[in-house]
Amino acid sequence: MGRTYFVEETVGQYLSDLSVKFKPYVTGLLIGQCSPQRDYIIRAARTPPKEDQKEGNTSPSKLDSIDEEWITAHASQVSRMLPGGLLVVGVFIIVTPELSKDSQNVLRRLIFSIEKSLTKRRLWKPADEDVSDRAALQVCSATKKIVCRTYDVQDPKGSAKPADWKYQNALSASWLSLGCTVNVNIHIPLLATSPNHDLEKNTKNGLNRWSKQIEDSIFLINGQVKDNDTELLEGQKKLRGNIHSSIQIFDVKVLTQLSQGSSHRSTATVQVCSGSINLKGAVKCRAYVHNSKPKVKEAIQALKRDIINTLSDRCEILFEDLIMNEGHCKKNFERVYHVLPQRLFVPFAGSSVMLSDYKFGDEAAGEIQERFVEMLDQFVQAEDIHIAEEVNTVGICPISENMDDTQQKQLTEATLLLKLQQNMGVVIAIAVAVFASVFSFNYFSD
Repeated sequence: MGRTYFVEETVGQYLSDLSVKFKPYVTGLLIGQCSPQRDYIIRAARTPPKEDQKEGNTSPSKLDSIDEEWITAHASQVSRMLPGGLLVVGVFIIVTPELSKDSQNVLRRLIFSIEKSLTKRRLWKPADEDVSDRAALQVCSATKKIVCRTYDVQDPKGSAKPADWKYQNALSASWLSLGCTVNVNIHIPLLATSPNHDLEKNTKNGLNRWSKQIEDSIFLINGQVKDNDTELLEGQKKLRGNIHSSIQIFDVKVLTQLSQGSSHRSTATVQVCSGSINLKGAVKCRAYVHNSKPKVKEAIQALKRDIINTLSDRCEILFEDLIMNEGHCKKNFERVYHVLPQRLFVPFAGSSVMLSDYKFGDEAAGEIQERFVEMLDQFVQAEDIHIAEEVNTVGICPISENMDDTQQKQLTEATLLLKLQQNMGVVIAIAVAVFASVFSFNYFSD
């Protein structure tokens, strides 16, 4: 028996509108939530046109001209804009009858390409209960006929399976929301053997170790520890009234374990370091789960992944901006300052779920609005943009490659200030360049 996708009715109207506007085909992403019990799709977003296609609504006449890399890049950008619990659950294509024959092969390629890209960026490990099926939706622009199939991304050689596609009114109007603030204090050594002082690679490695601590943390939901297999709403009173008054928000506290218990032994290793990066402060995170008897473990898992994603995505965006605008950090020998990306949230009509994004301090509301139109095909009112942080700057002062050995020995400290501001505090990343002869003590578990 195949999977059943419960789909927001507005998605059906959106797909119908696209079938009229774009010929002979248009592709896009399906956004929602997968669970062992039910799968939900609450939004669809067409692939943004490339520069040479923006003049009109006509695509190339053959499907072999579809730019797989462009669509995959779009999926990566959209995934950053999704809070915990939401993900790219599939792809769609709307085609004329003449092109329908080859559509499934295109959808299959896109699904596996997107999953490969998203998996590469993730710092968290999939759970055993994670759903690995992804939806491939084909819509005929002439007859409006819908064919939905799924592919198991864990089985590249597997064949497509049939799936049901069922529309439901106000599907995303009353999802459950979880929010938390997590204190962050991450120390990342920069090994002397690391080529070119690769800040991005070292930062990712450090965040990978930190993500494991988040995975092992204890989560209190409204002040209580709940069994993973119990229902999230167990013991909660059902609220009456209109659909929006029934939205429930859970306050979550995250307790990071100081040690891994007496059964684990820790040893110290000594490594020669050229500097370090410190991420310190607090981050505010958010996740959403459907209200159809969700399990506690589903809700906690969604929040864990948002905690990890919001910090890693932010660092990734920063390094992309530095490389794009000024080249690699090692090429700058004077202290410079950069505005860091801030997290913001945006609602979409008829839904209790808010989408997320990141902005630099010098970006105007119009630029944010343009990005939502381009990435999610959604117009956002300026007053609906809720920025969760204050503007902060980044200061970079690397060691000059022009210094001789004597000058480098006289240099005792250079700093990289990465201030990541959240609702409940500031996240500060400090990269300190010190003598190569100084040792850093790092503790790893056996």
